[in-house]
Amino acid sequence: MPKHGKRYKEQAAKVDRTVLHTPMAAMQLVKDIAAAKFDETIECSVRLGVDTRKADQNVRGSISLPNGIGKDVRVAVFAEGAKAAEAEAAGADIVGSDDLVAQIQAGNINFDACIATPPMMSKVGRLGRILGPRGLMPNPKLGTVTMDVERMVKELKAGRVEYRADRYGICHVPMGKVSFETEKLAENYGALLTELLRVKPSTAKGRYVKSVVFSSTMGPGVKVDPLITRNFTAE
Repeated sequence: MPKHGKRYKEQAAKVDRTVLHTPMAAMQLVKDIAAAKFDETIECSVRLGVDTRKADQNVRGSISLPNGIGKDVRVAVFAEGAKAAEAEAAGADIVGSDDLVAQIQAGNINFDACIATPPMMSKVGRLGRILGPRGLMPNPKLGTVTMDVERMVKELKAGRVEYRADRYGICHVPMGKVSFETEKLAENYGALLTELLRVKPSTAKGRYVKSVVFSSTMGPGVKVDPLITRNFTAE
């Protein structure tokens, strides 16, 4: 078990681990006990009743949160010609082709999200071992392999996030910053949970949403009632 400092223990003492809070109450509590000197990110961890060892129970996708996540997302785009110009006009931070491939192979990865047009995937495919482990590989299922470069750049910049159930069936997704209004954080959570319910595998058995926990970067987890699937901003 990791050792926690005095500040963390003081925060944890303010959280009743036996209580399942409403989304609004949980977000407010996370905000109230946040004690770091920087604007912490609030993360949502949703444990799903899926077995990710089975291909038909892999839960993965992306969603544009209604209030963004408060992060300046650096976007790289693999494109040429008119699509490269479109990416630049949409606000992409890095746009390239063979030159971008060379940069990445040299270890220069100065971006948080990556898009590629379909014709570029023959080149991008060579970067799988580098981008894959970092979660940066363009993927058609996530909408990051697309000819609609402008839309995807803008969505990523606005706060489009990826969700993916890990080996334990848990999706860890940022909801925003501690400085966000509580209602906006709850709205983001509502959008995420609605999306996770939408993509529920037909083969998943038993309770699907098993548990939900909110936490700030440096703070303890606050449990959320997983049975609340609507009226997320209600107290």
